[in-house]
Amino acid sequence: MRGAVAALLLCLPSFACAESTTGQEFSFFSSFLQMIAALAVVIGLILVTWHFFNKFTRGVTVGRSATKHIRLVESRYIAPKKALILVEVSGEYLLLSCTDDSLSLIKQIDMLEEIEVIPEGKGSEKGFAGILDRLRS
Repeated sequence: MRGAVAALLLCLPSFACAESTTGQEFSFFSSFLQMIAALAVVIGLILVTWHFFNKFTRGVTVGRSATKHIRLVESRYIAPKKALILVEVSGEYLLLSCTDDSLSLIKQIDMLEEIEVIPEGKGSEKGFAGILDRLRS
């Protein structure tokens, strides 16, 4: 099926040229077929390029390590361009502060049990829906 479609698309420009050479007048249909054929060729070249690019870059991992020893647990923005980041590195938890131009260690936490986890309930949703839920209850 794909072979037949490809053969038809490859033959369309020749059909359009053959039709336009028999009569010396302008033919909208032949111009339309030439445009569709050119578009099909361009889209085909883009898809083939994309396929081979993905095939060759599949094994290359940029910014990802095969062993995942570092995990971002949570990040909270406290001001524009300022955040607190909780990171797990080989079983140890690090609380980092991140600003526009620096990253610094605030505290090293040995056990996760030291962190008080407050579950986010129904009323603690951010935005207008959270405000309405709190006002209803």
